[in-house]
Amino acid sequence: MMIGRRILILQKRSFSSVRRFLCPYTSQAPNPNPSPAQASASFRSAGSHSSILHFNVPFIAVNRSFFSSHAVADLPVGGIVDVPLAQTGEGIAECELLKWFVQEGEQIEEFQPICEVQSDKATIEITSRYKGKVAQILYVPGDIVKVGETLLKIVVEEAQVSTHVSENPTPTQEGLKNIKPCDSELTKNDICGVLSTPAVRNLAKQHGVDLNDVKGTGKDGRILKEDVLQFAFQKGSIKDPSASLTSASRRQFLGGEEDHPHPSGEVLWSYEDKTVLLRGFQRTMVKSMSMAAKVPHFHYVDEINCDALAELKSSFRNANSDPGVKHTFLPTLIKSLSMALSKYPLMNSCFNEELLEVILKGSHNIGIAMATPSGLVVPNIKNVQSLSILEITKELSRLQQLALDNKLNPADICGGTITLSNIGAIGGKFGSPLLNLPEVSIIAIGRIQKVPQFTDDGNIYPASIMTVNVGADHRVLDGATVARFCGEWKQFIEKPELMMLHMK
Repeated sequence: MMIGRRILILQKRSFSSVRRFLCPYTSQAPNPNPSPAQASASFRSAGSHSSILHFNVPFIAVNRSFFSSHAVADLPVGGIVDVPLAQTGEGIAECELLKWFVQEGEQIEEFQPICEVQSDKATIEITSRYKGKVAQILYVPGDIVKVGETLLKIVVEEAQVSTHVSENPTPTQEGLKNIKPCDSELTKNDICGVLSTPAVRNLAKQHGVDLNDVKGTGKDGRILKEDVLQFAFQKGSIKDPSASLTSASRRQFLGGEEDHPHPSGEVLWSYEDKTVLLRGFQRTMVKSMSMAAKVPHFHYVDEINCDALAELKSSFRNANSDPGVKHTFLPTLIKSLSMALSKYPLMNSCFNEELLEVILKGSHNIGIAMATPSGLVVPNIKNVQSLSILEITKELSRLQQLALDNKLNPADICGGTITLSNIGAIGGKFGSPLLNLPEVSIIAIGRIQKVPQFTDDGNIYPASIMTVNVGADHRVLDGATVARFCGEWKQFIEKPELMMLHMK
């Protein structure tokens, strides 16, 4: 009872010092019975009252403080905080880890970016709330991390974690009973004393190797890739460890991409299936297109003469004095589309199926479908009705660059009211697009090409013709509305001077 009361008195001062009794991060097992002098010296660091305690204390460890990195061997005594994956947007439950900006043992500053993740809506950088040293990285690039799960652990100053610790309940005698000696009841999942990097742990996971069974040959018993592959070879999981090591190194050099050797006579007829997990924007496309397929669509196709549009683009290019601005057909198409929407607002609406309501959107947030290395993404240009063609050109360029760099944020993607898909930039005359719900219309424009046209008296002349295909939600729109809208848009494209009459 006397000892119990003294522990309760000292718990606020000495709880952080309990971390001194964590398992040492080496390949050797901890000493379960330190000497009384060692125990006394450790307790003296907690405060002056601890100097009266002179008894043997079992070597204890907290489960969440097991590390598998040699980098923490020299870390200072202090608070260890978990850095979780925060909520990155409404309705987002998990993200894919793309890359780390830090590594184990590295000193980081407050608000420094630590990693980059991708949700089904955007790519986001995660920053650190603390200044300290990275103790353990728990995931490797390519892993799926759920919101709230710990990304990494950081050792910080006591002053920084005082608030963090105060938010948690103070450990009680009941809680102290749950702290187990490091050498008791070790299971296969315990990694106390295992030194390895995230890449090695990922390699072990691929080959089904338990790192606790592998003898490390690196410094201080660190487990290397060669150790994992040799162990897998002894188990019969792989045939040639050296070949597997070369393949693993090559994949790491290629940034995780699989290398595809040229076919030879030996492997010409031996092809293997490969399972690809859809992630990020591709997952979004699966969900959105599955929902869109249930909506009754109809399509309206028309041809538009773009001779005047081509002359307007040439005039813009000739008068351009900004080398950072590249004039194309698309900004003028976007502006003319917005002007047609002003006359037919039902085309710029969203449908609420549960309430059977149609919301006429006040802003023309025109989405532009973009094919990127990460998949299809549809950022939108906000308030097109109030932008000039030059402003649309610059905003479109900004979104295209962010999409290619996989840096779009949720604000760039959310809030669209109608979508424009420029399939002609890749090839093809026209496409039959599916709706980007809850929007009620989407437009696919094909390639502009020179084709022969006939005058009223039968003479042939060349014309630049673009085919457009308007996909519409038949629960909200009818064919007559879409046809009239398309005719309005068509006259602004074929006679751009008419836009001057309606611009505000």
